[in-house]
Amino acid sequence: MSDPSVIDPVELARDLIRRPSVTPADEGAMDIVQSALEGLGFRCQRLRFGEIENLYARRGGAGRNLCFAGHTDVVPVGDGAAWTRPPFAADLADSLLWGRGAVDMKSAIAAFISALAEIPQPLASDGAVSLLITGDEEGQARDGTRAVVEWLRAKGERIDHCLVGEPTSAAQLGDMIKIGRRGSLNAWLTVEGVQGHVAYPDRAANPAPVLVRLLQALDAHRLDEGYPEFQPSNLEITEIEIGNPAQNIIPARARARINIRFNPAHKGADLVRWLDAECRRANAGFRGSVSVDPSISGEAFLTPPDPFVALCAQAIEGELGVRPVLSTTGGTSDARFIRDLCPVIEFGLVGTTMHQVDERVPVGDVRALSRVYGRIIAGYFGSSGDLA
Repeated sequence: MSDPSVIDPVELARDLIRRPSVTPADEGAMDIVQSALEGLGFRCQRLRFGEIENLYARRGGAGRNLCFAGHTDVVPVGDGAAWTRPPFAADLADSLLWGRGAVDMKSAIAAFISALAEIPQPLASDGAVSLLITGDEEGQARDGTRAVVEWLRAKGERIDHCLVGEPTSAAQLGDMIKIGRRGSLNAWLTVEGVQGHVAYPDRAANPAPVLVRLLQALDAHRLDEGYPEFQPSNLEITEIEIGNPAQNIIPARARARINIRFNPAHKGADLVRWLDAECRRANAGFRGSVSVDPSISGEAFLTPPDPFVALCAQAIEGELGVRPVLSTTGGTSDARFIRDLCPVIEFGLVGTTMHQVDERVPVGDVRALSRVYGRIIAGYFGSSGDLA
């Protein structure tokens, strides 16, 4: 008779992948997580903010709290007909687990839960393990981890360290840990002019040349030369919109969208002030208006190499024989919200197929990731892993 406390990470990942939880839909994915955790003695609290299902679970005492964070939501499948195997069938073939979310990041959630099933209770030093699972990482990120962090603060819940299960590995499992991320700022630049006939430009104010000059100035500006542990900041023009329906009309408005990925040399608010100043400069002498509508989705942060980072690196090397690179590259993740509570790092599967058609992961990597997570948990609460 099988031990009911043993959880196969691959089978749990398959159960999660079969739930088509494209943001903001949940489709029962959080129920699967909750059921598995309650079976391991966790106290689970479901937190619904707006359309989003979230979960915070905790097991243990009042000592230091190691948190695992992840998300059950996934990006859309794109062209379903282009998939080799159905995106939500969770097929096993060629020693691979196929499906949307296999890499990003349902398998990591399953691996951590499976690792927990192997950890004896009670934990040393009256410690606790918790999980912060959201359904809004791939979406607007307003009603997911950001909202749960605010809820945890209001409750006075202490988290000492957090491990986020994002797919950080580059070429092989264990070759990279993320110890920080650049910040991200999105902004719409809008130039309001005066519409008119192209044959009578003196009666109009064309916003298009003003926008072009503004974008040229922003694109030519070098934000910095880099920052310790970080690559240089970069500004990218992601959309230009005029929407002029006729060739003989000077348009009334022109807009563009930009994104800035910035290192700790900058704060989001300072970049907004710079953009506003550039808009005012572009507006000089123009019979119209130039404005910026910014949105800061996260500030840059760094978790300096410390005993927790060292513990995770040692667990990876001990299990996989790979010494991970400590990196700050890549996009944003929910670590940008959790870092306001505690030191946070990210470690998970190889991310080469995430968000792609035919997303898939080697079955052996899922099982190996669970063993690494088990080493991290055991080391964190072991006599040599006292990080308090």
